[in-house]
Amino acid sequence: MHQPIEITEASAKRTALTLAAAQSVVGSAAPISISLGGLAGFHLLQLGGADTSLATAPVTGFNVGVAIGALPAAMLMRAVGRRSGFMTGAVITALGGAIAAIALFRSSFWLFAFGLIVTGLGGAFVQQYRFAAADNAPPHFRPKAISWVLGGGIFAAVIGPQTVVWTRDLFDPILFAGSFVAMIGLGLIGTLILSTLNIARDKNKEAVVADEPIRPLAEILLQPRFMVAFACGVGSYALMSFVMTGAPLAMVGCGFTPDEAAMGISFHVMAMFAPSFVTGRLIARFGKERIVAVGLILLVGCAIVALSGVALWQFWSALILLGVGWNFGFIGSTTMLIETYNASERNKVQGLHDFLLFSTVAFASLMAGFTLNAFGWEMVNWIVFPVVVFCLVLLGLLVLGARRKTIV
Repeated sequence: MHQPIEITEASAKRTALTLAAAQSVVGSAAPISISLGGLAGFHLLQLGGADTSLATAPVTGFNVGVAIGALPAAMLMRAVGRRSGFMTGAVITALGGAIAAIALFRSSFWLFAFGLIVTGLGGAFVQQYRFAAADNAPPHFRPKAISWVLGGGIFAAVIGPQTVVWTRDLFDPILFAGSFVAMIGLGLIGTLILSTLNIARDKNKEAVVADEPIRPLAEILLQPRFMVAFACGVGSYALMSFVMTGAPLAMVGCGFTPDEAAMGISFHVMAMFAPSFVTGRLIARFGKERIVAVGLILLVGCAIVALSGVALWQFWSALILLGVGWNFGFIGSTTMLIETYNASERNKVQGLHDFLLFSTVAFASLMAGFTLNAFGWEMVNWIVFPVVVFCLVLLGLLVLGARRKTIV
């Protein structure tokens, strides 16, 4: 019989802080890809005289990479441990930056999109940071562990867009290539940070799962709590991706500069992650379901501000609300989700969850370009309302069902 592994709060904090540091560096590839993906795609299509409605396809490629990388990332980490897996992901991120840079030098739109797919494959490992922090923390510290890791995104919100500002003209007249060359360095720095990771469960994988039953996947997925957590997480993330992907193109289309668009994304990403330092405490005080509901309502607030006009402050304010809404909705739903499976089931559930999540996010980012091109910025924001209402109804039914069981 294996002895149970004791995970202390001190070791959980060390793990969360290391992953937060990696999130700040490797995670900065996401804002670089998102802020420049559509603009660089538009530029490459214009050079080739092609249909510019496909401009956001590289951003979609990034999200496709995250989606298709989710299951292989989970399987790799199950085989070699999370430290080695995360280091591999950081190297893949650097490789994606190299391919994207080469594509820009060659003025190849589809090679650029492929480069962002590879960058997204590396991003699939970054998305697993939050699960690694939660799995290696005592139950009372798990919401904070997730929040701390996502809190590293505050620095990614600065590092990513500032990398764009300082390097995008580095190889003038080849626009944007410098930012993707810089991504190579960010991936390698992240590899060094992750080499210091020390996760007890990596060293004792067999002990963790030896005496735990493994339920059929369908049984886990059909739990009402899992389905509602999944719907709210996907709804929050897909709407965030949908509006965020369209925003830089809409801003440039309204006469603002690429730097102003990149600054808007910077504000947005900071708003995504800055609340993370208090989200865990808010969840502990008010409950996961209430925080998810607040996040969804903030997404509606984003749409209302965006629909009120196209001044720069309205774009930036809407993006800030979008970021905070995503933070509450996604962290809250992730905390709900980890209650629906045990340690022996985590790899297959987490991998499948992120595959489905980022497949939806990829579709949302692709549709952002088509919607913006065909119907305008207003329609991008009107679509927020029905999705939020659907998620709130599901959340309300779950809460009511739980209350009835408590009364009975």
